Parts: sequence; C-alpha cells; structure tokens
Amino acid sequence: MKEDIKKTTTGAVGAAQEAVAELREALARAGIRLPSPGLDVATLAAEPPRPLVESGCRTVETARLLAAAVLPREESRT
Repeated sequence: MKEDIKKTTTGAVGAAQEAVAELREALARAGIRLPSPGLDVATLAAEPPRPLVESGCRTVETARLLAAAVLPREESRT
C-alpha cells in the first residue's frame, strides 16, 4: 500500500513539475514573464498530493499580456 502511495506521489508531483515547465516555456514564447510560477507547497502535503500550479502575482501589464495570449485576436478586442 505504501509503495502505491509513493508511486502516486512521485507521479503527481512529477507531472505538476512538468506542467510548470511547460507553462514557463509557453509564457516565455509569448513574451510574458511571471515572477514565480511554481507548485503550491500546501497542496503537496495532502495524501496523496494534489498539486496546484501557482502563477504568482502580476502587474496589470502582464495580466493584459496573458489575456491577449489566451484569447484569439478577434475576441481580445471586444
């Protein structure tokens, strides 16, 4: 049983770390730099962990860049 929990823990945390890396890369390609994307430490304490990805606080300018990157050009103008 403990071995299953260890595998689940390692898998969940590893997948979350990969997601953070993908987010950082995608944001960098879009010209957006966030101060602290990473894993929410409190969510790693659950058994099994259910990690959440934090993107940190951002400036108004960065929030607008994120909105423009997420929405297609036509939608972001409305």
